[in-house]
Amino acid sequence: MSDTLITRARAARVRGTVRIVGAGLLGASIGHALTAEGVDVALADSSPAQLRLAVDYGAGRRARDDDDPTLVVVAVPPDVTADVIERELASFPNAVVTDVASVKSEPVRALRERGVDLARYIGSHPLAGRERGGAIAARADIFVGRPWVVCRDEETSAADLALVEGLALDLGATPIEMTPDEHDRAVALVSHVPQLVASLLAGRFVDAPDGSLRLAGQGVRDTTRIAASAPELWVQILGANAEPVVDVLEALAADLSSVADALRAPDAPGARRAVADTIRRGNDGVERLPGKHGQNRRFETIVVMVDDTAGQLGRLFGELGELEVNVEDLRLEHSPGAQFGLAEISVVPSAVRRAIDGLEARGWRIASVND
Repeated sequence: MSDTLITRARAARVRGTVRIVGAGLLGASIGHALTAEGVDVALADSSPAQLRLAVDYGAGRRARDDDDPTLVVVAVPPDVTADVIERELASFPNAVVTDVASVKSEPVRALRERGVDLARYIGSHPLAGRERGGAIAARADIFVGRPWVVCRDEETSAADLALVEGLALDLGATPIEMTPDEHDRAVALVSHVPQLVASLLAGRFVDAPDGSLRLAGQGVRDTTRIAASAPELWVQILGANAEPVVDVLEALAADLSSVADALRAPDAPGARRAVADTIRRGNDGVERLPGKHGQNRRFETIVVMVDDTAGQLGRLFGELGELEVNVEDLRLEHSPGAQFGLAEISVVPSAVRRAIDGLEARGWRIASVND
């Protein structure tokens, strides 16, 4: 074992064996991150092929019958989460059991109805993922800087809570305590309804003329990116969190109806104001979203034209580094048939002039600056 790995293992908050049930995207990603910290990771999965892939890619070892884990992480589809939690609590009486399902109230309700002792169970949910699933798409860094909700209750011991929050911290995430109901209402708004909205909008493209779709720019790609998600998983998630999702959808439907009414007669008194207020309220909502490092910060965007040749983007970043300009965010847009792309680079306002002057002096073409 290398000196670096020994140092990292000593710093890990989670000790002993961590059993991960479910070797898909989240389970295998947790395995990769913990293995890198020197933690003994035991993987189990109902799919032998998925398990083999996760082990082959280095997410952990195969679970053994004599394992005595300190922590069990349940990372299975929502429709079997409660069943697996119940089984793991019974099978490993010395372990704390958590899960990473995206709905928290339904498993707790089901387990309580069965009379399961939940003293050693703590629900949790990392707000992280990728459009692709499975062990082959797993990455150790997908949790870095992301919120990780931990749902404690009056039965939760301080030591057990510290173990689950330690898991989140070891993976680079930020633990946030919520009740299951608070969590489910929150993800309905910021995750589940956005998925439906993206899917509904992208669904309008199915019968659209090819000529219309050739006009699609980065805005529509950003808006519909998550529409590529797996239907099978989302049917389960939305079904398990139906009531909070319906509340948000009904409010959104009322907003859409109001805008449609205004646009049916755009010259009617108050119609243009209704549309403007809708856009302005959206501005205000975006301003409330946490930015880099969880802060509400406003950046300015410099749009740089980048030739579509190898190494150009790397050169751009290198020269921004020489100018001591930190890139807060980046978005790339390619126009069909064009021999260049547009790099939209977000920087703090105080760095805008330094970036523009320095890049232009080095031969870069600045397309625009947006604040």
